[in-house]
Amino acid sequence: MVNFAALLELTKWRLREFMREPEAIFWVFAFPIILALALGIAFQDRGVARVTVVVQEGPGSEELVGALGESSRLAARAAPRAEAEQALRTGETPLVVVPGTPVIFQFDSTRTESMLARVLAENALQQAAGRQDVAEIRERHQSEPGARYIDFLIPGLLGMNIMGTGIWGVGFGIVQTRNRNLLKRFVASPMPKSHYLLGQILARMVFLVFEVGAVLLFGYFAFGVPFRGSVFTVALLVAIGALTFAGVGLLVASRVRTLEGVSGLMNVVMLPMWIFSGVFFSAANFPDVIQPAIHVLPLTALIDALRSVLLEGASLASATPELGVMSVWMVVSFGVALKIFRWV
Repeated sequence: MVNFAALLELTKWRLREFMREPEAIFWVFAFPIILALALGIAFQDRGVARVTVVVQEGPGSEELVGALGESSRLAARAAPRAEAEQALRTGETPLVVVPGTPVIFQFDSTRTESMLARVLAENALQQAAGRQDVAEIRERHQSEPGARYIDFLIPGLLGMNIMGTGIWGVGFGIVQTRNRNLLKRFVASPMPKSHYLLGQILARMVFLVFEVGAVLLFGYFAFGVPFRGSVFTVALLVAIGALTFAGVGLLVASRVRTLEGVSGLMNVVMLPMWIFSGVFFSAANFPDVIQPAIHVLPLTALIDALRSVLLEGASLASATPELGVMSVWMVVSFGVALKIFRWV
């Protein structure tokens, strides 16, 4: 039978313990907002993007600079050979144009921006030489809320924050308590073991409201990030995601004794999801062969569901596959963790 008074005290104890850690407050509340602000400013709409191209100095270089400069998408400048090659090596320019007959394009074919610069430069030079387009093509630029990088970023940061605070907030707190020999005292008390673990989860859910609200409100008021879905659907996704990562955190901390050990394990668990789950760029950029593995990661499921609901107004039913993935992780991680959990 649940002793609600004891459970409330355990939850309050965990909340007070968390509030006494200024660095934890910073990483939970301030860091995602600072990161969103920095990236939002870095990738804000600045009009037509111009690609910088370096023309190697030599006979005909001035004519090439003039022809490339006629394009609204290119910014060209001349430089000596050594300087031009250094600019290409260091990433200052994606393309070096060497004058001559024929003109030589020097670039890294594995870089997307280099391939784009090559196409733009070739088009500019062909037009300067008198080429006429046979088909009329018009551009329609789209920059409305929901289609910008900041709109893509906010759900990713939200998912990353839920994962980080869930795993660190639960796992690190448990190992820290075990390291101080406090868990040994709890075992000797009449408190049921389930109350302690439940108190950790409840304290995590209390902070969840504030950390999610802070990120979403900042995105909405600072950058106009849309909120097109149901509040209930978003709340349910966030709650399931938080419980999932709390379970993963509990599993990671179930037998570890030292803070160094749990820190290493947490990094091993979270680092692949930071890279593959589409926090800062689309997970579709990775090869098709690893896409099935990417889509069974809990962070991928959470971020994909949040993006579809927040940006597209998708319904709860459309997020069923993602909810299924997170639910499996939640049940399995909690089940295994409770079975192998060590109190001392």
